[in-house]
Amino acid sequence: MRIVFKVGSNLLQTDKGDIDLGFVSKLAQSFKELKDRGDEVLLVSSGAVLCGAKKLGLKERPAELTLRQALAGIGQAYLMHLYDTVFSNYGLTVGQVLLTSDVFKKGNEDRFRNAQNTLERMLELGVVPVVNENDTVAVSELIFGDNDFLSVYVSYMMGADLLVILSSAGGLLDKEGKVVKEVKNLEEAFSLVRGTGTEFGSGGMRSKLEATRLALSIGVPVIITGKEDDLVSVRDLKTRGTLFRPSGRRLRRKLRTIAMMEEPKGVVYIDEGAVKALREGKSLLPAGVVKAEGNFSRGDVVSVVSPQGILIGKGRVNFSKEEIDRVKGMKGYQVKEVLKTSKEEVIHRDNLVVFQ
Repeated sequence: MRIVFKVGSNLLQTDKGDIDLGFVSKLAQSFKELKDRGDEVLLVSSGAVLCGAKKLGLKERPAELTLRQALAGIGQAYLMHLYDTVFSNYGLTVGQVLLTSDVFKKGNEDRFRNAQNTLERMLELGVVPVVNENDTVAVSELIFGDNDFLSVYVSYMMGADLLVILSSAGGLLDKEGKVVKEVKNLEEAFSLVRGTGTEFGSGGMRSKLEATRLALSIGVPVIITGKEDDLVSVRDLKTRGTLFRPSGRRLRRKLRTIAMMEEPKGVVYIDEGAVKALREGKSLLPAGVVKAEGNFSRGDVVSVVSPQGILIGKGRVNFSKEEIDRVKGMKGYQVKEVLKTSKEEVIHRDNLVVFQ
């Protein structure tokens, strides 16, 4: 079994702000037991900025991008030193892998394969890869959403059987503050989200649910749980946290590429009726479009967003942004007349990924 674990910045420190060596030791002990069972483990870890701040005695996450990037450069060495020192005590070897979002863009398939081959070779050697975003060169420190999305992309790249996202909340909490054991309706889960990112992180539960939606769409089950959980039992989908199961419907390769490798050139906002239609497997028609943003042409990939601002899916459009502005809200026959075209779908269902 191949498992990706994602650790956020806040989990690497105690309530008093010290590095939580006990938790890092627990990770190492759990990984050793999983490997002894024949499983392969990858770790996607935030914490470079946090560790850099600790080194320089800073108490808060700085707002300035270049300072965060500098802290990431300082802290990444410290972060890997922590993992190397603690994991070595359990006979484990770690390997550092720094990625940027361009690895996962269409047209950069060679970079994707190179990264994939490197990670595969590490696993063959019995190494635990520790993956992080290369914050020192990223134009935005949060391209992946505090590594929540990076963990999904790594799961996709490596064909993971399970993604475990560790959270300070311990899982998705209901209105009474209790952990929801299993989520069967992701839309209802979003209504429970409150709060934002942590002091040194910037993901929060909403980011984790958005990442979970993407993971489920490519067939990867997700567990969101806390560091107190039994990190060995999660391999059997047993958890104190929240379990999310994929539907079992497997995306065709073309749609997996749209979902994971195609960079959206714009956003199409749709109404509730269109959201319902897409979830029923129908195409996106102009009648359900509220507005479009961005600079995209026919054949480009765009994000599709609900009235609540929730990402519903991604798809390849039949019309440009300007054309959609002209025909939004119209019926099919009107679209054909106005645009002099035989097509009436903004996005045909064959070119549309609807996230679970």
